[in-house]
Amino acid sequence: MAKSDVKLLGAWSSPFVMRARIALNIKSVDYEFQQENWLVSKSELLLKSNPIHKKVPVLIHADNPICESLIIVQYIDEVWSSGPSILPSDPYDRATSRFWSAYIDDKWFPSMIAFFWRKKRTPRKQQSHR
Repeated sequence: MAKSDVKLLGAWSSPFVMRARIALNIKSVDYEFQQENWLVSKSELLLKSNPIHKKVPVLIHADNPICESLIIVQYIDEVWSSGPSILPSDPYDRATSRFWSAYIDDKWFPSMIAFFWRKKRTPRKQQSHR
């Protein structure tokens, strides 16, 4: 597959983008990484590729956009069957893996972001009395 056939839109600091990059690297897929400065402005390609959520990551494969990091990882695992499998082959184990991945995305990440945001906004004097 030519490098231009696979493009990943993302931000280097995003753990969700990192998840997609790790999957591409596990499968040894050549890809072009397009850095998005999504906090300042969103590129036309990002808005066109993910018109619903307008966020990264977006994997573009043969001009078809795939959005959401967990879906991207599953797609990579199914399309590039060479190399090690990313998700378990057993249906129950695969479902369990998806459950914990969704749990981390839906519960753990938001909790950690809220914790660090609150800690950052709390004055030091109040933090020391806790």
